[in-house]
Amino acid sequence: MISRRLFSQGLVATVAASLAGCSSKPDAAPAAGPTATPRAHTPFGPLKQVDAGVLNIGYAESGPPDGPPCILLHGWPYDIHSYIDVAPNLAAAGYRVLVPYLRGFGTTTFRSAETVRNAQQAAVGTDIIAFMDALTIDRAVVAGFDWGARTGCVMASLWPERCKALVSVGGYLMTNLPAQQKPLPPVAELGWWYQFYFATERGKLGYAQNTHDFNKQIWKIASPVWNFDDVTYDRTAQSFSNPDHVAIVIHNYRWRLSLERGEAQYDDLEEKLSTSPVITVPTVTIGSDFDGANADGVSYRKQFSGRYDHVVLKGIGHNVPQEAPDDFTKAVIAADKL
Repeated sequence: MISRRLFSQGLVATVAASLAGCSSKPDAAPAAGPTATPRAHTPFGPLKQVDAGVLNIGYAESGPPDGPPCILLHGWPYDIHSYIDVAPNLAAAGYRVLVPYLRGFGTTTFRSAETVRNAQQAAVGTDIIAFMDALTIDRAVVAGFDWGARTGCVMASLWPERCKALVSVGGYLMTNLPAQQKPLPPVAELGWWYQFYFATERGKLGYAQNTHDFNKQIWKIASPVWNFDDVTYDRTAQSFSNPDHVAIVIHNYRWRLSLERGEAQYDDLEEKLSTSPVITVPTVTIGSDFDGANADGVSYRKQFSGRYDHVVLKGIGHNVPQEAPDDFTKAVIAADKL
């Protein structure tokens, strides 16, 4: 299992690199990095909505309706536009591409005001299974990063029969609540500063008041050499105006620290995930600069027992599909062919 310990090592490496790159000299220039892609300012076409479980899910769809389904999952603080270039690439290759907003983002809303605004990993994974059910999709290639990679790993672990193949940026991502209680070395704890900030009421209020600027700062830290512009960021930032966004983000990180409970209906699923189940479906994992020393994938290789490949992308930060859309597209097609 890629633990909080391993994952944080990569984040700290990125934070350290970002801080090291700062200079008080007025002529200091940022390191060269990937620039905005040709479709950087292009929105998706009209979105669709579907009732799925406890949610009404907003999603983009492209490609032939009878093509093999491929579901692309975003993370925090990102949205469906992380796939603005990947989606048309895969559609051109014949896939039916579906890019849903996760709970708390964009046009995805809860169907009932009474539903708990819960963001534990089993709940988010269940959302995507319900999404597939609503669209009568039996199996799909699932690909994601950040929360999306964790959700893909959850789906492949709990419902392998629903996942034709998996692409996971950062490897084997699963939250183990007991392991989360173990302190890390100070340099590793630094990488989780926002998680500890969100654990406080000050952090909750601060995130609610400064969502736009807070998340933009996360973008810069997580992808220090990606030259995104304000228009690119602001297009995604619109999804943070979702009425449940703050509640979902805060619950997600507090739940990871066992500061807030999940829902009893997911206890059995979380118990299975706590055993660090081996993923058996064909998988391609992706390491980037964000992963630091773990970019080679060695630390989590044993967690994948099926057909497998690993890709390392140098000079790329955390938002892999938007920073390196062609490489991400190739990874999806390669996973499907394993």
